[in-house]
Amino acid sequence: MNKMTIRDVDLKSKRVLIRVDFNVPLEGSTITDDTRIRAAVPTLRYILEQKPKSIILMSHLGRPKGGPDPKFSLAPVAPALSKLIGKEVQFAEDCVGEKAESAASKLPEGGVLLLENTRFHKGEEKNDLDLAKQMASLGDVFVMDAFGSAHRAHSSTVGVTEYLPAVAGFLMEKEIDYLATALENPKRPFVAILGGAKVSDKIEVIESLLDKVDKLLIGGGMANTFFKAQGILVGKSLAEDEALDTAKKLLEKGGDKLVLPVDAIIGDDFKNEANRKTIEVKSGTPEGWAIYDIGPKTVESFKQILKEAKTVVWNGPMGVFEMSNFAAGTNAVAQLLADQTKAGAITIIGGGDSVAAIENAGLADQVTHISTGGGASLEMLEGKTLPGVAALKDK
Repeated sequence: MNKMTIRDVDLKSKRVLIRVDFNVPLEGSTITDDTRIRAAVPTLRYILEQKPKSIILMSHLGRPKGGPDPKFSLAPVAPALSKLIGKEVQFAEDCVGEKAESAASKLPEGGVLLLENTRFHKGEEKNDLDLAKQMASLGDVFVMDAFGSAHRAHSSTVGVTEYLPAVAGFLMEKEIDYLATALENPKRPFVAILGGAKVSDKIEVIESLLDKVDKLLIGGGMANTFFKAQGILVGKSLAEDEALDTAKKLLEKGGDKLVLPVDAIIGDDFKNEANRKTIEVKSGTPEGWAIYDIGPKTVESFKQILKEAKTVVWNGPMGVFEMSNFAAGTNAVAQLLADQTKAGAITIIGGGDSVAAIENAGLADQVTHISTGGGASLEMLEGKTLPGVAALKDK
């Protein structure tokens, strides 16, 4: 992490503009998971201790189409954040213009203001510099603490850095430190576990990781495409015919490094109550059945590999973990990571469904680091530079 952080700048009496990731799930106006809000608290507490003039928070929420939409309003976040930091958080009904400027100017010394959804302005996702300049006018220093949006060059993540000195918050620093260290200078053996539905979504990740890891374990729907590429019958399992050539090349490149499931739990219907049985993968999946989870022999083979590991990165579930009858493989992998963490390994859960999976398994507090950014952590695993990181001031 060769970027400046909030420790490297004087924040006293400054208006501190912070890009946070408050893209939280809502049911009506109720926040159903406040993980991302809680993740911002250490940065906010530190800044408040520095006695700033004010703190102005920006975030997006969801994917509003072409303008303001009440169901994507950040208004419910302000009271939730107030409780977490023990200080009233004001809310502005816009992120730029008269409403934002007026709310900011009325803040008491050391006051905190949350701006409305940045994506209510079309220019945000185009990195419109006029919009960014209006955002930047609300601050003296810009703090980027939204790792989950760091892979997007938007007005509120990159554009504002054209007009304000830009540094990283603690969450951003922690994410980059863990992921970059794991990829560039891992304690070995270094094992990556990849799951999820599609090979095509993770071709670049697989190629990049094969150059870096000692073993790459594959599970989930993406494994089916590798099976099919080897001529193994997969029944009605999800498999990508258009990715078969790519899968063959990856198998060749991977050699012994790339480890596929040896057995699977199959079902005769895509529902929890489906009939199910365990099969050896190489014997093929019967017609009318589909692979929905890795089997016990695979869990055992993964365990033998993982028990030597000193660094483990996991991205993507091992099966249809949302259905309890097909969650055993994913839950077992979550437990293996918790066990390895206890044994001294660094274990990193890389965003998206794997975070939900480890939380479902009740083991979220038993791994080293859980990334808040699905897409951003994937792009780091691909070896890409994130625009929201590149735009920060170098140390």
